[in-house]
Amino acid sequence: MQKTPMTVEGEIALRAELERLIKVDRPSIIAAIATAREHGDLKENAEYHAAREQQSFAEGRIQDIEGKLSNIQVIDIHKVPHGDRVIFGATVTIINLDTDQTMTYKIVGDDEADVKLQKISYQSPIARALMGKEIGEIVVVKAPSGDVEYEIDNVEFI
Repeated sequence: MQKTPMTVEGEIALRAELERLIKVDRPSIIAAIATAREHGDLKENAEYHAAREQQSFAEGRIQDIEGKLSNIQVIDIHKVPHGDRVIFGATVTIINLDTDQTMTYKIVGDDEADVKLQKISYQSPIARALMGKEIGEIVVVKAPSGDVEYEIDNVEFI
């Protein structure tokens, strides 16, 4: 099975979520189920069913995170030799050659991707087009609206 790349920050965030689910959420859900049980008939008890649903979601998420953590390859950008080439974990500034719009993205693992935070998955069309290229190179990204050309303006390893 192939390992899934993840940044150090992504691993820390996943481990923190797992710890919160196990040490905070799980005990509070168990307490909510116990409280709901005290109210009597479980068939018609909405609080009980809501708590059980929460428990199911939390346990599923715990299993999901544990599975992901067992199959990741953490890449510390600060320990990888780099130059002007775009690699996993790099922060890349690109210029849309049609609109002159400048955008900056950090290339991260799937679980870390969040466009609002300028983090894109290494598997996204933009990241795939950028990987391995250097500052000054022009890349073509296949978009639903047609091909878009970008120039790589800067590559940082922060």
